Amino acid sequence: MTEPAQEEKRRRIQSIETGFGLLKALVDTGKPMMLRDLATQAGMSSAKAHPYLVSFTNVGLVQQDSATGLYELGPFALQMGLVSLQSQNPLKVALPLVQALAPRIGHTLGLAVLGSHGPTMVHISEASYPVHVNMRCGTVMSMLHTATGHVFAAWLPAEVARHYIEREAGDSAVVTSISPLRPSPQELAALLAHIRQQGAAQALGNPLPGIDALSVPVFDHAGQIVLALTSLGPSTLFDASLNSPILAQLRQCAATISRQLGWRGATSADKP
Repeated sequence: MTEPAQEEKRRRIQSIETGFGLLKALVDTGKPMMLRDLATQAGMSSAKAHPYLVSFTNVGLVQQDSATGLYELGPFALQMGLVSLQSQNPLKVALPLVQALAPRIGHTLGLAVLGSHGPTMVHISEASYPVHVNMRCGTVMSMLHTATGHVFAAWLPAEVARHYIEREAGDSAVVTSISPLRPSPQELAALLAHIRQQGAAQALGNPLPGIDALSVPVFDHAGQIVLALTSLGPSTLFDASLNSPILAQLRQCAATISRQLGWRGATSADKP
């Protein structure tokens, strides 16, 4: 590629990039703002910000309350957001980030969605060392006995979680514990509340003895769980503690995916 052609490819309209700072400030703040506050957050003077806001108002990206003078995102910005959200595929958004994370973690890393039988693994990045675990694409994880299942059970609406918990009994498609013990409703409720509080689920030697796992939720724009990001490995190699560097990386990756899917609330990355 010749140098003029490269320069042509890099051409941009600087005023658009400058004005974008005002839109970003409105998005980051999430509430109507005075001109001076909006300009300050965008790193410009009120006199410089005003013409941009006039233009953004004219095309519907921004609107101003006539009574208070506050600026907020306009109707066209809302339409843009809705179209973007409707076209988002959580798995498509997540895969590049998970594939980039896998070699940094070095352990088996998987993504699960809620399938007809329960939480179902749809992507597996194998560990950098030989490990024999019964988790492949298509594997259905127990809601009662796996970290992945616990994440879905903790963040799904209670009636939905109950449906999957009840239907997994006797379902040969579900990977579950070798132990016949089943937690009582009270024990399960306490466990799920604890998982929500800590923002992650741990599985220590269950359902597979000698294998530990960590799992965190991924949310869509409405705060609904759409994916679980799970990593696992042998107890001798895998740090499944809540201050584990593995969990920190899982939290950050899940939070980034959630943000790209439009979620603006708290994520597991906000947990201690």
